[in-house]
Amino acid sequence: MASSSAREPGISAHGGSTLATSSVPDRLAQVAQLLLQLEAQPSNGSRPSAVGTPVHDALPAAAIVPADPPHDAQQVVHTAETAAATNSLADQEPLVSARLGIAGSLFQALRWKHEPTARHSLRVALLCSAWAQDLKLPEPERDALELAALLHDIGKLGVPDRILAKAGPLTPQEAALMEGHWVIGREIVSKSCAEPLVLETMRYARAWYNGSKGLADRRGEALPRAARMIAIVDAFDSMLSEQPYRHALSQEHAFQELFHYAGTQFDPELVRAFETFHSGDVLRAQQRAARRWLYELDPAAANAPWRLSEAVGEGELSEGPSSFRLLCQQRLLDNMYDGVMFVDAELRIQFWNQAAVRLTGLLAEGVYQRVFVPSLIDLHDESGRRLEDAECPVAFAVRTGVQWLRRLALKGRGGRYMSVDAHAIPVCNREGIVIGLVLLMHDVSQEISLEARCQDLHSLATRDPLTQVANRAEFENAYPRFIERHQERRLPLSVIVADIDRFKSINDNYGHQAGDAVLQSFARLLKISCREGDLVARYGGEEFVLLWADCDVAAAVRRAEELRLAFSQLEQPVLGGNTVTASFGVTQLQAGDTPETLFRRADRALLAAKQMGRNRVVQLGCGDAPLPTEPRRWAAFFRRPHNNALLEQELTCEAPAERCIEKLRGFIADHHARVVSVDGFRVHLLVDGRLPHALSGAHDRTVRFCVTLRLQEIEAPLERPQDPSGGPAPHWTRIQVAITPQRNRERRREEALQRARHLLLSLRAYLMATADSPPIEAGVLSRARTLLGLWLHGRGS
Repeated sequence: MASSSAREPGISAHGGSTLATSSVPDRLAQVAQLLLQLEAQPSNGSRPSAVGTPVHDALPAAAIVPADPPHDAQQVVHTAETAAATNSLADQEPLVSARLGIAGSLFQALRWKHEPTARHSLRVALLCSAWAQDLKLPEPERDALELAALLHDIGKLGVPDRILAKAGPLTPQEAALMEGHWVIGREIVSKSCAEPLVLETMRYARAWYNGSKGLADRRGEALPRAARMIAIVDAFDSMLSEQPYRHALSQEHAFQELFHYAGTQFDPELVRAFETFHSGDVLRAQQRAARRWLYELDPAAANAPWRLSEAVGEGELSEGPSSFRLLCQQRLLDNMYDGVMFVDAELRIQFWNQAAVRLTGLLAEGVYQRVFVPSLIDLHDESGRRLEDAECPVAFAVRTGVQWLRRLALKGRGGRYMSVDAHAIPVCNREGIVIGLVLLMHDVSQEISLEARCQDLHSLATRDPLTQVANRAEFENAYPRFIERHQERRLPLSVIVADIDRFKSINDNYGHQAGDAVLQSFARLLKISCREGDLVARYGGEEFVLLWADCDVAAAVRRAEELRLAFSQLEQPVLGGNTVTASFGVTQLQAGDTPETLFRRADRALLAAKQMGRNRVVQLGCGDAPLPTEPRRWAAFFRRPHNNALLEQELTCEAPAERCIEKLRGFIADHHARVVSVDGFRVHLLVDGRLPHALSGAHDRTVRFCVTLRLQEIEAPLERPQDPSGGPAPHWTRIQVAITPQRNRERRREEALQRARHLLLSLRAYLMATADSPPIEAGVLSRARTLLGLWLHGRGS
């Protein structure tokens, strides 16, 4: 992100202002004392150079040259001395009051909330106004720019004081709360402002120029020009402001940051225009802007944008579909049978619907802003054990971002305990930072008795008695169905094999009971990480398998890393408070996979994690990214496969031959292939061709294939970017693949051809290769000749 201003939400300057209605003589006295300060400054346009003092703080931002200086010299001197001694925003009240009119109360509230933020807002507004005059912006656009700049930080009224006053960097959760002030500010202003251009400017003032952050429905020149100007000036002033946790930057450094992020966060043309404008006499430009506010603005015109919005009433739907949806959502939440709770990143309760009141007996007014802890509603886990506040499952979900669904018990009305299905759903912002959580609670007390009886019988057959996760038999029963369902729906599926490190030494040194306790704690952690539709099973000993539905390999690696870190920090009481680590192998279902190859790849990743030192996550496989489609080439359609091959194709891998051979080893290991011979860059393999479970027939059997690969290194295409250091050009690898059945009688079987296609897809996925042409299949030419002959015969008759 751009400057420290844009990188850290708390870095925006903070300021305050006392707003009051001033008479004209008072306003002139204020102007006169500022004129005396200006007389002490150089008249050649040079800027003050006080060490460590930003230019905008060297003089009050409202400094102007008055049209008619007051005649009371003593009053002028007294006012000047007061302003120099206090540098107070109260001395600039007439300026704010003249620009905002009746909306000055908003600025007054911001000043009392956090005066540095109000100072910053006034500086940004004056600088934007001066710049707008330099750019000769139309008056309506300039008015909207000034109003939006003055109120762009008004949303900090909703930010907790401890965050605004924090003397140090913000945590990711605190930063997310700070970022939310832009939404709060727009809502505050929208209720009292009827000028669309002002609201549009405030709406997009935080959006990045390239659309990567903020509102993504517009980018580039489609963003309002006033919003792009505020983004630049806001960042520039923030970088020049001293903060408790970092020093102010120099102007040169601030401009360097602006230019560095021009094109991504900021409009590059406006950055150049702002640098040109700022190289002139900025102080005089701000004086002219202040004079305009004080003497040229009509009070009636200043008050014109501020009136009650016509769409404020609850029953009004004039705001359009979005307002209607909000009303429907509110009505739905209030009338749901399930309890719904909203919790922010600090675990403070923000919403508590009527069903939650019915379940817990606690009123929404009584729990609002209270920290959610298990003792609040006397939560018990699945086994009936009371949960301590330190092991709060809601805090775990907010801290890790892991969604969970589990059976809990809570204390309801009259002290009666009831069973509920609790579902925690973390809420993340665009940057992936958890900013809160939705907690759903479904009352299952009426279903629990019948369910318990059925569950007892089912658990005996499908659950591991020690860890209470699925046993190996249940895993082997569910695993093919998982793959079949995800292949049919074209959804990602990740498989994770986890193993507790050095588990034998735990049994040897602490006993098998301690080992059992460690297994149970690890299984509990794995179960908490699972969402609805996921599966965790004990595969054998200290080894566990997780099937994460609709989860790609990147998300699976993140979740596995969170589990690894959480387990490594979990103290084990049975081991005297020591901790234990675990290793994880992660992979994703990819093209051409069978249940066997998918599991072998995950197991191979776990073995690699063990060999690399344990306590780590290793990923293998490229995932199920769609393979590039190749154009149909008629020349390839009429070409006959060589050497009686059933299937042929030429592939290109954007990596040198050594790298391709390493990838080929993974294919050989996971398919249990046998290397028949290696002749230079020609490799002959013997592979069993199996279809994925979803495509297997009732009489499925193995077909053995001879796979021949010929590797040839080629130079990368010239249009690829070259090494600027002048090094050798990168090399790619061209691979000619031919798949032939081991027995000739298999050649004409459609089933064998189908298996060969899936084997070729799997090979392409392992090599991450693209196809230079469509595959050439045996029998294509003869079928084409037959069709052509029938057509010609029909024409002759």
